[in-house]
This record gives sequence, C-alpha cells and structure tokens, in this order.
Amino acid sequence: MRISKITWVVVIGVVVAALAGVGVAVAVSKRSSSTDASSSASAPVTESVPSPAASPAPSPGADLTGPFDLLIAGVDTRVSVPDWEPHSDAIMLLHVDAGLKSAYLYSLPRDLRVQIPAYKKSGFPGGKRKITEAMAFGSRIPGKSTKNIPNGYELLTKTISNYTGIKTIQAGAILNFGGLDQLVDELGGIDMTIDQKVKSRHRTPDGKLRKLTGHDYIGPQAVYLPGKRHLTGWQAIDYARQRYGLPNGDYDRQRHQRQMVEAILDKALGQDLSDSAKLQTVITALGKSLVTFGGRQPIEYAYALRDLTPANITSVQLDGGGVGSGSGYLGEQLNSEARGFLTAVAKGTIPAYLKAHPKMVNKG
Repeated sequence: MRISKITWVVVIGVVVAALAGVGVAVAVSKRSSSTDASSSASAPVTESVPSPAASPAPSPGADLTGPFDLLIAGVDTRVSVPDWEPHSDAIMLLHVDAGLKSAYLYSLPRDLRVQIPAYKKSGFPGGKRKITEAMAFGSRIPGKSTKNIPNGYELLTKTISNYTGIKTIQAGAILNFGGLDQLVDELGGIDMTIDQKVKSRHRTPDGKLRKLTGHDYIGPQAVYLPGKRHLTGWQAIDYARQRYGLPNGDYDRQRHQRQMVEAILDKALGQDLSDSAKLQTVITALGKSLVTFGGRQPIEYAYALRDLTPANITSVQLDGGGVGSGSGYLGEQLNSEARGFLTAVAKGTIPAYLKAHPKMVNKG
C-alpha cells in the first residue's frame, strides 16, 4: 500500500469510519522499523535446500467486500461537571456499498426520541428517551461513579440498530470532537464554504472561551459569515458545534458537522504526507481524539477502504421536527422521507431512493 493510500485511509478511517487510521499507520511504522532492524542484524549462515515459492498471503481485510455500516459518535467532554455522563452529541453513520467504492454519510439528531432497550450490565430498565442518552445509560456501573464507555457504546449501537432496522453496525468509534482541533491544525487548517451566518455560543473572536454565568455565556462572540473560509482547528470545531440561533437548530449543525468531515478528508488527501515525521504528527493528533470498536482489526478496514474517495461519499440530510406533550419538549422525530431513507439503508436500495428524493442529497 503506497504512503498516499495509507494517509487517505488514516483520515477516512478515523474521521468517518473511525477505524482505519491509527492501526494501519502504526502497523506500517512497526513493519518498516522491524524490517530495517532484521536486515542489519547479524545471523548465522546455514545452507538450505531451495523450496518452491509460497503464494503471498492475502492482505488483512481482503475478504471485506461490503456492504457494511460504520458509526462515529461525537461525545461531549465535560468531565469537570459533577455526575458527568457521556452523551453522544453527534451521531454519524457511514453506509459503504458492496464493492467498497461508494458510500453515504448521514446523521441522526442527538435529541431523536427512540426506544432505548433494557440493558442489564448497567441496570437500565429501558424506555423511550433521547438517543443521546443511550450512551449515558449504558455506561453506568451500578454502585460506582466511574463510567464504562464501551458498554455505553454497545447500548448506543443496539438502540440505533433497533430504530433504523440496520441489523449490524460492523464497527465504529467514540470521537472527542474537542480533540479534532489538533488534527485540523496539523493539516494546516481546512477550507469550508460557510452556508449561513453562525454566531458562536462558546468562543470569543480570538478563540478564548466565553464566560459562563448560570446557564448562558456572556461576552463577545466569534462569528462565521457565509462564503469560502479558511478555518483553524478551534474555528472548525466551534463552527461545527453550534446549533442555538440557527434556523433549523440541530439539523443545521448536523449538516455543518458533515461538511467539516468532508473538508478534513479533502485537505488530507490533497497534502503530501509522504514525510514520515509529518504523517506521525497527524496520527498522534488522531490518536488523542478517539476510542475505536469492532470485531476486526483496524488495518483490515484500512485495506478494505483504500479505494473510497471523498468524491464518492454522498452526504444525506435527514430532517424532522420536535415532539412534545402539551408545552413540554420531549425530543425530535424524523419525517417520513427521512425514515424512508433508513429503510432503504436496511434494504440496500439507497440509490433508487435518493433518485426519487434528490433534495435529500447535500450539494457542495
């Protein structure tokens, strides 16, 4: 696998599929260093009878032909808050078609009201709640204040599978979006087309955190104006975090998060990261940002996704609206068009469905 391919797989694996990158990069690094060491080491010379050349073993992951579904959950990091529990504030799924050369990236609203199944490991009895809470309920350890993040991820995937009809989520990751700013900075920033005016709730124009008083922030705000913009790490993450004050709230934020993912992929693919030192800084930044899950080794997905490019990833918008009881807000529900898309994902009929519903595809 060429180093440019490794770089591409590193980024798409972590940021989208959240699997391929660190594992393959470390494996390549170890392989190259161990090969150099073994070639220079002295060893006794013995005569041997030549044997027929053995067929090369297939690359790990060569048997992965798709289709499969991968999950990335962006988790808040408010560990300083008393009784903090991890919530999946961003939920993105990547459906990769058979042949592994095309894929669809879409988001589920964080406040989507779903049936979260009972989970014995944490003592959660089950109930209809916001999907962002699934990870929190699953991560609880009865009688302890510590949290079990893998269990939280497991309950989240069970909840998503039950809601969408997707039988198996093959692999995924919990990603700290706060750590992604390091990745963006290592790439030299990213270029994005801002599609609407966005005021930051969290940052001042110079990137400092705004002062929190009670339940709101005060002070000058960073503002992102429509047009083509070059964003640094903190700006990209801050822009993608905002939902308050936007016409469509979290639905606009979901779109901006997918735009950020695509911008990161485009920037990484356009860079020459053949310099091992530069590549290592990117890997290090990625490694601080995520925890990966799945039954296969990361290097297997790295190999499987080697031909998947940003141009072949279709971003899909799932819309919905709020639901409540009386004047109380209970969460979100997807509209019939969005639910139909999820059915198409489960049935493997996405191209035909999007052809009949072209407005669901995000352009640009």
